[in-house]
Amino acid sequence: MKKVIGIGKQSFEDIIQSNCFYIDKTSLIKEWWESEDDITLITRPRRFGKTLNMSMLYYFFSNKEKENAYLFEGLNVSKHQYLTLHQNQYPVIFLSLKDMNAILFNLRFIFLPISLQILLINIVIYKIVI
Repeated sequence: MKKVIGIGKQSFEDIIQSNCFYIDKTSLIKEWWESEDDITLITRPRRFGKTLNMSMLYYFFSNKEKENAYLFEGLNVSKHQYLTLHQNQYPVIFLSLKDMNAILFNLRFIFLPISLQILLINIVIYKIVI
């Protein structure tokens, strides 16, 4: 099957499953894991792959995504056996503001707290299930 250019795709899973060209940035997983940082702030200009990289981290670490090891086959991260032991083992919070347009930006003081409340409710419900 011929590879295609996935313009506008920001989901790691979608890019891999759709056979789109993907520049392997899974070394970020190794670098981030080995840094042992308490907090990570990822800043880049628009259209530099922040959401795609966060999606990649989500699909690698999230314990809600158990059957997705195939997404990482043949990529750099799969060469490091100790990292694959951590795959799909952690609760992951993935919060993106990419869909916040100009109108919502002006309402950000309303939108962001509501988004965080929904996120926290999901975390509490999720912990109860565990």
